[in-house]
Amino acid sequence: MIVSNLDDAARYGAISERIALAIDWLKANTGNYPEPGTSVGIGMGVIVKSESPMLVNREMARLEAHRKYIDIHVPVKGNETIGWAPVADLVHALAPYDDDRDIAFYGDSARSLLHLRPGQIAVFFPEDAHAPNIGIGLHTKLCVKIPCL
Repeated sequence: MIVSNLDDAARYGAISERIALAIDWLKANTGNYPEPGTSVGIGMGVIVKSESPMLVNREMARLEAHRKYIDIHVPVKGNETIGWAPVADLVHALAPYDDDRDIAFYGDSARSLLHLRPGQIAVFFPEDAHAPNIGIGLHTKLCVKIPCL
């Protein structure tokens, strides 16, 4: 897991070409992101999903994990808290892994809470379970899906 200011995130592009593409796109399109409810392919299988979800309290947030994709969460309007825990330590699966949706949900508690503001990003790898959208009210965010190929 990585938490960074978007302005300082270029160094993480060294991890993979796809992460570099996503970070470059996020920086180049700041202030001109897609409307909530839409998705945009930006190349190499990377998809930017714009969302405006209702935030939930910490007790309602469920940890999720992916196997095929790295997620980059980017608050656009409003703050977001995201819970985190290592997948290897989770024991309370709420349902079997769904290969078609590339998601598993867990009933375990988050080990840490990340408090993100617009201008920051959080990168979650397959070993990072995360419980997004913790807070009060609505917010707007991007979730960038990066294939782990």
